[in-house]
Amino acid sequence: MDGEFADPQSSAMETVESFESLVRAEFAPKNTYLNTASTGLLPVRAVDAMRAAVESVAAGQPQDMFADVEAARSAFARLVGVPDSRVAAGASVAVYTGLIAASLPAGAEVLTAEADFTSVVNPFHVRGDLKVRTVPLEAVAESVRPGTALVAVSAAQSADGRIADLPAIREAARTHGARTYIDASQAAGWLPVDADAYDYVSSVAFKWLVCPRGVAFLVVPEDLGGLTPVFAGWVAGEHPWDSCYGPVEELAHSARRFDESPSLFSYAGARHSLELIEQLGVDTVQAHDLALADRFREGLHGLGHEPVPAPGSAIVSVPGLGRRQPELSSAGIEVSDRAGNLRAAFHLYNTPADVDRLLDALSGLSG
Repeated sequence: MDGEFADPQSSAMETVESFESLVRAEFAPKNTYLNTASTGLLPVRAVDAMRAAVESVAAGQPQDMFADVEAARSAFARLVGVPDSRVAAGASVAVYTGLIAASLPAGAEVLTAEADFTSVVNPFHVRGDLKVRTVPLEAVAESVRPGTALVAVSAAQSADGRIADLPAIREAARTHGARTYIDASQAAGWLPVDADAYDYVSSVAFKWLVCPRGVAFLVVPEDLGGLTPVFAGWVAGEHPWDSCYGPVEELAHSARRFDESPSLFSYAGARHSLELIEQLGVDTVQAHDLALADRFREGLHGLGHEPVPAPGSAIVSVPGLGRRQPELSSAGIEVSDRAGNLRAAFHLYNTPADVDRLLDALSGLSG
């Protein structure tokens, strides 16, 4: 009977070793980088792909980077659990928020969370004729009411890592007939995202999805969510190369009608970054990231610091320590100062040694 059944503990160890081996082959930061919530590191495969794309243009033999856009679109769709026909490819969450804002009738009520990221909320404010109501993050679900047209909220808060109660928000919105708009920019890549559960989901890809800047996605419903493609250019045509001159005669029948003209060099790298996230598995990345975040939280308590409560988040923010960011950066430890908080973000290329180095640095700082 020996060898007939796999040893669960041995299998788990092999998974960890495979994860670590793959990560080591792709990332080699020269410092202690704990700032993914600002910008994710690029894997070697993405850097190599972008270099090849740039060189192809320099040589007068441009490679087909539009194929990279489609590969990236499909990879993101798989990561969030929807068909790629529901995914638009662009460069900015703010643009996609603006698209959604433009679709709302005058006087419509939009419910948002206090101090949410500007790109998620500002386009609703600049309309000038919408009723934007702001409540604490923890009160979003209970604040949905009859007449609320849209609930717009980040899955994880940029400033402090707090995670929205998305299932409760979804149910409250359904009860009152409101649509939901979720920005997954601080979640996609480490927190499993079920985009099919919401009307609209946007995300930049240069953070936890470790893509180059210039890549963002929008998920829309099967019926395209009643959105008007107000910034549609030639790439939004059902047949783009036949849509280069004059009005687009036939818009794409899919979410591609909401595409922005793509930053091709960025997408040349993005397809490979997203491939890596798929290889590693979001669940595995989540377990890795949260173990490090919890190690940091425990160490903070030992130093007498209390982080912002954000259970289950890969982002840890410590009130009052944001001013220490320049000193930490000088010591080779990259974190952020956000809203006065020291914000540390733990991702797939980080290790327990990174956590301990940050804790040691904080214990050695004066006053």
